[in-house]
Amino acid sequence: MTDNNKVQYLALLRGVMPTGPNRIPKMSDLVQMLEQSGLDNVSSYIQSGNVICETSLPAEELAQHMHQVILESIGANLSIIVKEKSDLERAILGNPFSEELDSSRIHLVFTNNYISTEQLAELQVMNFMDEIFAVGTACLYMYLPRDAKKKKLNNNFLEKKLGIVATTRKLSVIKELSNRMDE
Repeated sequence: MTDNNKVQYLALLRGVMPTGPNRIPKMSDLVQMLEQSGLDNVSSYIQSGNVICETSLPAEELAQHMHQVILESIGANLSIIVKEKSDLERAILGNPFSEELDSSRIHLVFTNNYISTEQLAELQVMNFMDEIFAVGTACLYMYLPRDAKKKKLNNNFLEKKLGIVATTRKLSVIKELSNRMDE
C-alpha cells in the first residue's frame, strides 16, 4: 500500500528484447537498480518489461527517471509508458470484444501520446480482414486471431500510422498487473 504522498504506478517498458541492445539481463537486477535510484516497493512481472513501483514523482517524470536509470545502467534505450491502476481498470472494463472471442488473442495498446480523433477515425474504417481494431478511453484494442491470413495489425503498424510510441500487452497480462497493484 502506498503512503499519502506516493502514487503506485505501472511502468510498461517498450521494446524489451531477449537479445540485442534493448536486452534487460534479469528483471530482478532491474528491480534492484530502480530501488537504488529512489523508487519504492518495486516489483516486476514476467520478462517483458512490466514494473510496478511507488514514488512521489509525477508519471512523466517517473518515465524520464526510469529511462535514464536503465540507459545509464545497462545501455538499453527504452520508451516507458506509465499508468495508474485506474487506467488499467478502465482498460479492462472497456474491452469492446465479445466473450465469444478467444480472450487470449485480445491485446491492449497503451501510449503516453495524444492521438487525434481524425487519425483514429481513419484507422477505424480500414479493413484488417480477420483482425479487429477498436478504440477505448484508456487504450486501443486489437483482436488478433491465430488463423488470421494477413497479419497487418500490430504495435509497429499503429506507431507508424498514428505517429506515437506505444506498447502492447495481452488482456490477461493487464488483468494480472492490475491485481498485483496495491497488494
